[in-house]
Amino acid sequence: MAEQTSPGQTRHSAPESESPRVRPLALGGVVFAVCVLAIIGSYHAIVGLAAIIDDDYYVRLNNYIYEFDITAWGWLHLISGVVILAAAFTLFSGRVWARAVGMVIAGLSALENFFFTPYAPVWSAIIIALDVLVIWSLAMYGRPVAHKVYGAPM
Repeated sequence: MAEQTSPGQTRHSAPESESPRVRPLALGGVVFAVCVLAIIGSYHAIVGLAAIIDDDYYVRLNNYIYEFDITAWGWLHLISGVVILAAAFTLFSGRVWARAVGMVIAGLSALENFFFTPYAPVWSAIIIALDVLVIWSLAMYGRPVAHKVYGAPM
């Protein structure tokens, strides 16, 4: 904002506080991502436990190129469920790396469910859609918002 002091001269005032305005959608996006990642992680853990406990819980498929032993799928889901839950709760730190980890974990979860689709098609499609929403909501949440809300470093 320029202010005239004398004819032909201008003086610039100091910029006002440039703290970003927090949009409710951006902040709500992180809370949404944490809640959905917690649900997805719980889903993975429950599916993993079901496959580990009862080897006949999922029907074995013939001629499926990514066919693993059901117990192997169970351990994969159980481990990924624990990792997804841990990634969900690190998002509250407001750090950029936590957001990046959340997006990568959601992408890997979507990929895992893509390969698991023949065993549970409807649930896999729902989880893939939720993973895509998590990636979108974390991509919308920027560093200035984290600085404003959590005091995270710029």
